[in-house]
Amino acid sequence: MKKTASALMLTAAVLVTPALAQYAGPGVQPAATSVQAILDKPVDDQHVTLRGKIVRQVKSDEYIFSDGKAEIRVEIDQHLLPATPFDASTVVEIIGEVEKDTLQAPEIDVRSLRIVK
Repeated sequence: MKKTASALMLTAAVLVTPALAQYAGPGVQPAATSVQAILDKPVDDQHVTLRGKIVRQVKSDEYIFSDGKAEIRVEIDQHLLPATPFDASTVVEIIGEVEKDTLQAPEIDVRSLRIVK
C-alpha cells in the first residue's frame, strides 16, 4: 500500500512539474545578438542575451547599456545587481526581454546580469 501511494505521488509530481525547455520550431523569433538589431526591428517580449557595458545610470533602476556599437535603455531591478562593484569599463552579460511600447524607444527588461571575467 505504501509503495503504491509513493508511486502515485511521484507520478503526480512529475506530471505537474513545468517543462524547462522552450519551443524552438517555426514561428519563434531568433534571439537578437546586438543592440542595433533590437533597435532596427524590436520584437516585444523577444528574449535577448547581450554582452557589453553599463555606461551610465539614468534612474534608480534604469541604465544605458552599450555593446560597443549602439546603446539601449535597460531596466535592472536592484536585487539583480551583482554584489561585486562594477563601473562603465566592466564587461557584463545581460539576459532579458525586449519591451516595445508604441511611442517609446525599445528597452530591455533585464532578468539576469553577470560580470564577464
